[in-house]
Amino acid sequence: MKAERFRRSADLAKKAARLIPAGCHTYSKGADQFPQLAPGFIQSGSGAWVTDVDHNTFLDWGMGLRSVSLGYDYPRVTRKVMEHVRRGSNFTRPSPIEIEVAELLTDMIPSADMVKFAKNGSDVTTAAIRLSRAYTGRKRVAYCKEHPFFSFDDWFIGTTPCDNGIPDQLSELSVPFHYNDIASLERIFEQYPDDIAAVIMEPVTGERPAADFLQRVRQLTQKHGAVLVFDEMITGFRFGLPGAQTAFGVEPDLSTFGKAIGNGFSCAVLAGKREIMELGGLDHPYVRTFLISATNAAETHALAAVQETVLEFREKDVIDHIERTGKELMAGWRQVTAIHGLERYLQIGGYPNSPVIICKDEQENSSFAFRTIFLQEMIREGVLIPYVSISYSHGGSEVAKTLEALDQTCKAYKKALEQGAQSVLVGPAVKPVFRKFN
Repeated sequence: MKAERFRRSADLAKKAARLIPAGCHTYSKGADQFPQLAPGFIQSGSGAWVTDVDHNTFLDWGMGLRSVSLGYDYPRVTRKVMEHVRRGSNFTRPSPIEIEVAELLTDMIPSADMVKFAKNGSDVTTAAIRLSRAYTGRKRVAYCKEHPFFSFDDWFIGTTPCDNGIPDQLSELSVPFHYNDIASLERIFEQYPDDIAAVIMEPVTGERPAADFLQRVRQLTQKHGAVLVFDEMITGFRFGLPGAQTAFGVEPDLSTFGKAIGNGFSCAVLAGKREIMELGGLDHPYVRTFLISATNAAETHALAAVQETVLEFREKDVIDHIERTGKELMAGWRQVTAIHGLERYLQIGGYPNSPVIICKDEQENSSFAFRTIFLQEMIREGVLIPYVSISYSHGGSEVAKTLEALDQTCKAYKKALEQGAQSVLVGPAVKPVFRKFN
């Protein structure tokens, strides 16, 4: 694989670095998250495949940071979106589709009496925190330490190494607990009696919840009068309809959805119980809570995408397809890595709905250098796989293509284990998003 393969991408990257901080608008898409030899700019997609600006085509498992759940340019969604674009997508007063989608979601989400739309996950998780504080009259938030991202707002980013520009007084109000460690959450309630407004967490990620962990979190929040917030930005429309709260039978007070819900179109949802949500409304006598007010929050074409995506999930049993494809991929992955003797070094774990790739070095420690080698070699074979986000457009042929690429990648990976990462790696290793310095 030669640099000439990505010449146009390299030229655009130089321009982007001059015009845009970090060269892109989402840190997870940045140059420091991918190998040096990688498609830098993508110009089109169809199904599970994308084409970059150099006219290279790749099988994509990233799917727009997990947002494209049905497939790129999915006909049903595209048709409805274009209908709304032609009619006008943002008006001076609300549009009927806002009610239609609100009804669709409140009928589907067991914990939701009301919903509020926004454009990204950060907005709705932060709105959930504000509502929780208003509802309880408390100020502190307990958040799950193992879950990588909740919001770019101060209440969360202040707890990460990227805390520059955030006063300590704000970040000190966010207190971490550990997943599957109910005692760590109990200690927070003991340390801050009557001062925890909310417990916010993803109900599940790569680690499986202990048998009664989520139920005990629910019981603790009820006992201490705190609001339970499930961030279902990733688990929503993957672990069930609408998400993990249904799959695991635990009902939060508030929940947030996005990503998969709109097949790549920008929409996020705050959903919750009426007695909490109505604090952001106009029909109560209490002090007003300024919830979400955004010019583009309810663009009709984005809500049309949500409407058609949700209906397609319901009618086509997309969740079952995602799970079956995940099982096929995981089983094949383990067979391929075992053939090469790499089952301890190049692993796939998590759930079939949302598999997790783990790249380890010769000491069997997670390694950014070996992650970069994996990404680099899979790209060489035509597969873009920064993580595994299975869409309805991924099927048997896409799994077969991936396993063929993995077979070739294992050869380079094994060489790196035997001769050192630098014997294979081209350019610098990828870096963690959350770090103190560049």
